[in-house]
Amino acid sequence: MQLDRLKAFINDVELLVRSTDDEHEITARVAERLSALLAGGYRLPPEVTRSSSVRHLTYPLYIAPDDSWSLASVVWDVGQRTKVHSHETWGVAGIYAGVEHEIRYLKPTASTASAPLTPAGETRWAPGQVTVCCTTDDDVHAVTAVGSEPTVGIHVYGGNIGTIRRRSYDPATGEADWFVSGWDSVEDVARPGASS
Repeated sequence: MQLDRLKAFINDVELLVRSTDDEHEITARVAERLSALLAGGYRLPPEVTRSSSVRHLTYPLYIAPDDSWSLASVVWDVGQRTKVHSHETWGVAGIYAGVEHEIRYLKPTASTASAPLTPAGETRWAPGQVTVCCTTDDDVHAVTAVGSEPTVGIHVYGGNIGTIRRRSYDPATGEADWFVSGWDSVEDVARPGASS
């Protein structure tokens, strides 16, 4: 039953991605479907909800064969935070467990590239809530797991998020560095003593 729900969600997103190039339409429609998936009681396999004491983890749930989009379980242990970062694509995130505190920033332009980042708001996201976390024109944020349990999110991205070159920012200076996040392996996390 759970696998059927996930397969139906994947099929729906696949059709959406194939039907339009408008990322604002895609994200709005993916957000509706992700909200329905979460509201319908979908349960992730336990192995992709495991946290690491070292850093947040990104488990692949599905990667389109042509890398046009990807689906991930992203897990932060209590208190873990990301650097301020970009995605360089569209994305939708739904909170499966825990609470996420998000700080958004205005995306730097050529004229503001060497200036401090401008905060654009803060939000706490709770289980069942879904947000369009990014579009290519609105793409910079940092998140922290707050509350008493690890935060688990189900994320949908335009492209293979594990292989996309993205930026991390120093919010005080606007200085950016490029990185590729990669994917985390359930097997590596499950092995005692494995480093993440």
